[in-house]
Amino acid sequence: MRRFAVLLYPDFSLQEITCLTSALTIWFGETIDFLASEEKEYRSEEGLRVLPTKTYDGAKITDYDCVILPGTVDPLPALFDERLIAFLKGGRDTDIIFAAISSSPLLLSKAGILNGKKFTSGYFMQMADTFHFVEKEHFLHQGVVEDGNVITGVGMFFREFAEAVLKRFGYDVGANFMRDDPAGYTEDELTFYWSEEEYREFLEELKAYPQQE
Repeated sequence: MRRFAVLLYPDFSLQEITCLTSALTIWFGETIDFLASEEKEYRSEEGLRVLPTKTYDGAKITDYDCVILPGTVDPLPALFDERLIAFLKGGRDTDIIFAAISSSPLLLSKAGILNGKKFTSGYFMQMADTFHFVEKEHFLHQGVVEDGNVITGVGMFFREFAEAVLKRFGYDVGANFMRDDPAGYTEDELTFYWSEEEYREFLEELKAYPQQE
């Protein structure tokens, strides 16, 4: 089993990473740790309230094969979170896969993860002008960019970003990852059944609930 971590910070975007996280957990049976600076509630851009499973103090970045950074409409709280940046710095000069989408490549730049690497991002370009640690000469205006152990993406290309990360780990995501046309399916193909074993497991689970009328 590989080990994956998602970093949490104020106003993080679930929408930009859920194609990736749902495929990892539901399709491929992986477990994800959700890490943050403090053991407290973090509110996503969408208003969902999330609790981390670990803090940076209780985790080692080198324990993970992949660190996923969601975007955020307000990157400044994360950018000036010393514990978060210190955690990322622990992954420099390693083969950990860093997957950052939307504004979050800014965090990788500050931590030195993007030094000398080509990357993309969805942040406003004035941010690249404002912060000296951003190597603008390596910025590519593309949807998804892979350079060594870093995968970066623009938020609107969340499916392509997820696909790139999954393929990096050798997962078979098919030719049309989360893009199938509903009109192209027959009635039979849209009728779903459990296997006999799965149905028996469901009936056993059902016994713990009040009996249906």
